[in-house]
Amino acid sequence: MEYKNVLTVCPYCGAGCGLYIQVLDGEIVGVLPAKEHPVSRGKLCIKGWNATAFVNHPDRLKKPLIREGGSFREASWDEALSLIAEKLLQIRDTYGPQAIGFFSSAKCTNEENYLLQKLARSFFKTNNVDHCARL
Repeated sequence: MEYKNVLTVCPYCGAGCGLYIQVLDGEIVGVLPAKEHPVSRGKLCIKGWNATAFVNHPDRLKKPLIREGGSFREASWDEALSLIAEKLLQIRDTYGPQAIGFFSSAKCTNEENYLLQKLARSFFKTNNVDHCARL
């Protein structure tokens, strides 16, 4: 039997609380607060305590899906990202940058949110950027 605690950052908001993911024989079995972490100081909110619930959930998507007709098919990441880039550029070029919007998540780090808004404003030339925590 192999047990280990893996130090990480909670994925649920931008606060950056520290937690340990408890791993037993390669499977996640629980979460513990990181007592020495400067942000959370050994405490977690309800979301932090359940930060790993989505990992093995049966409804979790693990591969990109592309809609074809009335159904979806699995695709590679390269294919899905290429299709997204192609469609976004097509929309921008046809309808203008105001036709595109970007919506970010509290599950992203501040740095990831910054990069998304930089992509939206610099490359796609749109200021239509929002975030779920503001709504």
